[in-house]
Amino acid sequence: MPFSNNHTLIAKGTEVVGDVHFDGELDLEGKVRGNIIAEGGGSAKVSVFDKGVVEGEIRAPNIVINGSIVGDVHSAKHVELGATAVVNGNVHYHLIEMVKGSQVNGNLVYSGEKPRHPASNPQVGEVEADVSVDTVGVSGQPVNS
Repeated sequence: MPFSNNHTLIAKGTEVVGDVHFDGELDLEGKVRGNIIAEGGGSAKVSVFDKGVVEGEIRAPNIVINGSIVGDVHSAKHVELGATAVVNGNVHYHLIEMVKGSQVNGNLVYSGEKPRHPASNPQVGEVEADVSVDTVGVSGQPVNS
């Protein structure tokens, strides 16, 4: 990811009530009661640390979660769910990484089209998976794309 001069920190012990619009990088160690929305370029990144809490949606190209989210997560590029991540909502992703111990209490929704090559189309009776998961604690119903 290219270097960004726009770096925002919501520190431990800080609570923000209302939507947060940002550009660049946002590190959350405190609490946000509202939505977090990335503005501008496609390299924006939200990092929710272990004790970080979001009560609302997160919308950003790149999202790293190690804390608690009560709301949906929308990523156009990459979502990483760490071992201490708990998401009570749906995760909309293009590329997702889940570490053992992470929890999603909702649906995993693939929201991007992969380029397909004629030789890679699944045959009748075969299944092509959009998610590779090595984790426990994922719940919810499968979503058909």
